[in-house]
Amino acid sequence: MQEFTTPLVTPVVHEHSLADLPDRKAAQSPQHIALRRLAGERWEEVTAAAFAEQVRTVAKGFIAAGLEPGDKVAILSRTSYEWTLLDFAAWAAGLVPVPIYETSSPDQIHWILSDSHAHAIVMESAKHAQAFDAIRGDLHEIAHVWRLDKGGIRHLTEGGSGVPDAALDDRMANVHRDSTATLIYTSGTTGRPKGCALTHGNFLTLAEQAIAEMPEILQRPGASTLLFLPLAHVFARFIEVLAIAAGATLAHTADIPNITTHLQAVQPTFVLAVPRVFEKIYNKAEASAVAGGKGAIFTRAAETAIAYSTALQDGRVPLTLRARHVLFDRLVYRKLRELMGGHIQYAVSGGAPLGARLGHFFRGVGITILEGYGLTETTAPATVNLPSKVKIGTVGPPLPGVTLRIASDGEIIIRGINVFHDYRNNPEATAEALRDGWFHTGDIGEIDADGYLKITGRKKEILITAGGKNVVPGLLEDQLRAHPLISQACVVGDQQPFVAALLTLDAEMVPEWTKNAGLGAFGVAEARTNDVVLAELQKAVDRANETVSKAESIRKFAVLPEDFTEEAGQLTPSLKLKRHVVMTQFADDVAALYT
Repeated sequence: MQEFTTPLVTPVVHEHSLADLPDRKAAQSPQHIALRRLAGERWEEVTAAAFAEQVRTVAKGFIAAGLEPGDKVAILSRTSYEWTLLDFAAWAAGLVPVPIYETSSPDQIHWILSDSHAHAIVMESAKHAQAFDAIRGDLHEIAHVWRLDKGGIRHLTEGGSGVPDAALDDRMANVHRDSTATLIYTSGTTGRPKGCALTHGNFLTLAEQAIAEMPEILQRPGASTLLFLPLAHVFARFIEVLAIAAGATLAHTADIPNITTHLQAVQPTFVLAVPRVFEKIYNKAEASAVAGGKGAIFTRAAETAIAYSTALQDGRVPLTLRARHVLFDRLVYRKLRELMGGHIQYAVSGGAPLGARLGHFFRGVGITILEGYGLTETTAPATVNLPSKVKIGTVGPPLPGVTLRIASDGEIIIRGINVFHDYRNNPEATAEALRDGWFHTGDIGEIDADGYLKITGRKKEILITAGGKNVVPGLLEDQLRAHPLISQACVVGDQQPFVAALLTLDAEMVPEWTKNAGLGAFGVAEARTNDVVLAELQKAVDRANETVSKAESIRKFAVLPEDFTEEAGQLTPSLKLKRHVVMTQFADDVAALYT
């Protein structure tokens, strides 16, 4: 049995909570630029004092509407300044915000609202109102509906104008670290989403410890971030709290197609993303270089960046490699950093394995990606690589106040300040997940001598071939998705004579790749049967196979005519593969692989 604990690094003041956080930050530095908000095409600065005052006025609006301490208020919106304002206002009023992904179906919205017994909902747009109206019939507990595009914030502010400060102060004083802060419904790869209850202490204590552990990121002069992950996801919610608590300037955008434009405008010093974002940045940069006749230069620059980062990790960088790195910094790396705003030094990646190649590439470029690991039940991060010691290929040591243990069957179990309280209305699932204070993650891993965790698979997703070989599909799938042509991969082979894969193509990258390959620009329908494309996909499969034994290697693959999507039910909102759905919907394609 392996076990590793990182002790607390800063004291905990029990009386503090998320409810009084904006007021405390305003009292410390009232003129600090706490947030930047996009108004039209212009970014406006919001001071700590102004934000605290807005939080109070909106919180009074909730009180005036008759919402009582502990009542649930759902938020259905894209990532925005208003979401963060609503979050902190709800906490100040003693309420429990319940996030809903803005892409959720009416059935999903209905489940979350009914299971949480929400008393109010704030939604962003007519699209969300239409989805809500379709299922509102039996949701009798919903007493209030506010729409952001119809002046919802203004209505709350005006409605609360008569609530005295003392009433709000009393609400805030009765919120503490053990109070429930939110119900986050796990996107889940199987079954109905479970309402994960997280406390003020889960968020605030973990944030305080992370700030003390990584001050060079979170408290350096001018620290700032641009949040573009969905705020319905626990990772983004934690970063929202982390930025406010650290005094780092927080900006938001949901405009992912134009993310580089916003990065260049905001110029953040650190960002948070899932691996797919970093894969896209790399693939787009490579495709642009090839299209501009500089493909060979980019290839050499990428090889140099990876070699440079690897040498850094080994503790010795040869002079010739240093010289090449300086040359490519002028030619390639600086332009890539400028594309991402020019000031990013660190990025945090979570949600899925990043892959050593991408990790070394970006560090070689000058942007260190700190890979971490966690789940909704651990308030996002349980582990993260530290700036002082990065081990690419691992997800880092436990954060302060967190203990990791590898159980006898290889499962990662976690105990500490970040572990959730329970699943709402689901004592059976709670008892299964929480045993003797340890949260059982369902993931498999190993811990090295420094306490750094490496994820090696997921218990429920291990395939067993007809020959009795155990195969971890996620490892192969992560390798395949790194290829610019491949959007998604599903490795199959349970109780079959060999391992195979279903692949989908990236509709955005296919025309660029085929044009650069001299085939002319065409789409997925033509690409999936093109001999040159299929040969390239085979190369990707061969490279993935190099990471596993022969018995675990992919022998055949099929290219599907459409991508996996959240709307079709094959992906969760956080882009995790719903394997059982794929196996059901594409059963004929799987069968054909073994015919």
